[in-house]
Amino acid sequence: MSAIYEEEYQDKKVEFGTWKKLLSYAKSYKKELGILVFSMVSLALTDVAFPFMRSYVIDNYIVPKNSGSLLWFSLLYLFLIVFSATVVYIFIYSAGKIEAGVSHDIRRDGFDKLQQLSFSYYDKTPVGYIMARMTSDTVRLGETIAWSLVDLMWGSCFMVFSLIAMLVVDWKLALIVVAIVPPLALISVYFRKKILKYQREVRKNNSRITGAFSEGIMGARTTKTLVREELNYKEFRELTGAMQKSSVKAALFSAIYMPIVMTLGSVAIGLLLWKGGEDVIHEVMLLGRLNFFISLASMFFEPVYQAARIFAELQSSQAAAERVIKLVESEPDIIDRPEIVEKYGDAFSPKQQNWPRIKGEVEFENVSFQYKQGEKVLDSFSLKVGAGQTIALVGETGSGKSTIVNLICRFYEPTEGRILIDGEDYRNRSQLWLHANLGYVLQTPHLFSGTIRENIRYGKLEATDEEVEQAARLVDAHSFIEKLPKGYDTEVGEGGSRLSTGEKQLLSFARAILADPALFVLDEATSSIDTETEYRIQTATEKLLESRTSFIIAHRLSTIRHADRILVISDGRVLEEGTHQELMRRRGHYYELYTNQFRQEAENRLLGINAAAAENA
Repeated sequence: MSAIYEEEYQDKKVEFGTWKKLLSYAKSYKKELGILVFSMVSLALTDVAFPFMRSYVIDNYIVPKNSGSLLWFSLLYLFLIVFSATVVYIFIYSAGKIEAGVSHDIRRDGFDKLQQLSFSYYDKTPVGYIMARMTSDTVRLGETIAWSLVDLMWGSCFMVFSLIAMLVVDWKLALIVVAIVPPLALISVYFRKKILKYQREVRKNNSRITGAFSEGIMGARTTKTLVREELNYKEFRELTGAMQKSSVKAALFSAIYMPIVMTLGSVAIGLLLWKGGEDVIHEVMLLGRLNFFISLASMFFEPVYQAARIFAELQSSQAAAERVIKLVESEPDIIDRPEIVEKYGDAFSPKQQNWPRIKGEVEFENVSFQYKQGEKVLDSFSLKVGAGQTIALVGETGSGKSTIVNLICRFYEPTEGRILIDGEDYRNRSQLWLHANLGYVLQTPHLFSGTIRENIRYGKLEATDEEVEQAARLVDAHSFIEKLPKGYDTEVGEGGSRLSTGEKQLLSFARAILADPALFVLDEATSSIDTETEYRIQTATEKLLESRTSFIIAHRLSTIRHADRILVISDGRVLEEGTHQELMRRRGHYYELYTNQFRQEAENRLLGINAAAAENA
């Protein structure tokens, strides 16, 4: 998937529209840009003035051996040096502010977009690729906009002013310099294509390496237990080897390009020395004027030398720009209609005063659904759930249980049919309205870096310490928390690494309960914890779910015996429906699943007891 995802960035022409979009970020810094433009123009004029002044000294003071007003001329020259140094200081300061500001704004827009994008985006986009765009790619773009493009602007101004000055002084010698420009342009076009190609490969491989780093760190425990260190090293070495080859090729073409530019510049200066030297010998031209041409010609190609370096950076930045713009302009698959946003607000500007209270009635009305480029998961699925009911979903992997829950949460939307909440199509309400009334506990609990108190309060940021502790007591988490050295102020570590799986799950329950949701979803939330912790959670949640509409995806069937209705799902259809007692009496599919699981758990317990007895013996 990674290779396919990156393929869209290969073998594309440079798009100036991409840079136009990026340069729009600089509009917020009009003052700094104005100062920068003034600095560049002033610096270019000053740089042209210095050779002119040196030629004036040669023709009027050195050759005739006259030092009459040389002091005043020296003071003027000193003033230009101070002025030039001041302009450089202003230029560096302004460019630095633009670089930091543009990088900040791109990251801000990228982060905002990531909050808005639908789950389908994260399903198909690896975390490492997103991280590469928001870190290294963004830094590269900030540097390019603030420095590389500004250097090009200075170089353009200097070349224009120099050319005007040379044409005014001696248009014949000026044409010698101009004649070098067309071959330089042709060479630049050729090398631009080559450098761009390999720089795109570098960025592609960099994203792959970032993704591999992310997966390797997150799956370190699995790597150790499966003894995959050598295989992982081999795979990673192949990735870094591919990036090394692309980097070497890009560096090779950049290295060839620079000497070619310098050689052509030297040819121009050599021709000036030959033609101008003859004119000086025949007293057709003054020595100072020839010095003026030589100095300007040498400096005239300096921006071209710099352009060679900048051009290579722009090729690399072009690939980064395409990726960042692709992210910032990505549209979520699920979007609230404008009139809905106007009435109920969005994720960043909610209008909670207009939000209707959720009672909890949920209805699937002939709902069909299929993932993009996938088979149909649900086909004309209908289900009506009363407020406060607990619905358990049972079935094999891939039967459609998670899809039903994801549709209820509006992580995805039906491709056909409607989902009604309290009798109203939930697309007539905002996504935030639904999610704010939703409690969701996953099979694999996720905690954020910080304290236990902060993680529980994540479900309701304005909650008091008393409310946080009350939520912990409801799920029986308070007992283990108060035994910790710092209690609720204990750091959980990255991803909750300092806590056991059961403890993390208890905290995720407390976090969901603190938000006081009207709808509750448990996605196999007790399948990864021990029996004792499962019993503690089950006892607490049975009381909490009494007044809430809840959907439970069950792995352990013993946890759903008290559900109001149990649905046995297969291929997106309901095979059986009823209470635990009703389904057991039918001796159908649910009966087989339950008895087989009960028998397996009994055998596991027996084997565990025997193993413990043998060990003690």
